Amino acid sequence: MDPNSPVRRLTVLYDADCPLCVHLRHWLLGQAQLVPLDLVPAGSAEARQRFPELDHTDTLREITVVGDGGQVYRATDAWIVCLWALVAHRPRAHWLATPAGRPFARATVLAAAKWREALKARPADGPGGCAEGRCEAPPVAD
Repeated sequence: MDPNSPVRRLTVLYDADCPLCVHLRHWLLGQAQLVPLDLVPAGSAEARQRFPELDHTDTLREITVVGDGGQVYRATDAWIVCLWALVAHRPRAHWLATPAGRPFARATVLAAAKWREALKARPADGPGGCAEGRCEAPPVAD
């Protein structure tokens, strides 16, 4: 892999069992893209075939994005590169990658991870669960 090679396509590995992740997948697909995004369920047969060198258990724990040149972005860097690929959000991605913006990107990723874990811990068909494909936000802890 040449670290200086331009990124022409990105593959986003997302947790298909996570309502938040699936929502963000749909949001990404609805955005105008400067760099094409392929969205593939993390840990799936397709993901394992495309990227046999990745630890697929890790890709289920945090968002992972793989560039067509073999670049691998995880967690905060993955979110930033996803925004960088979008027409309307590239300027924001550039700012989030700076020392001034990075704490905001990191806080967003941590908040999303906490919300995601709260959703996964709830029964799918219980109060506030994800019955019939609808998920409510988990309650905010005091």
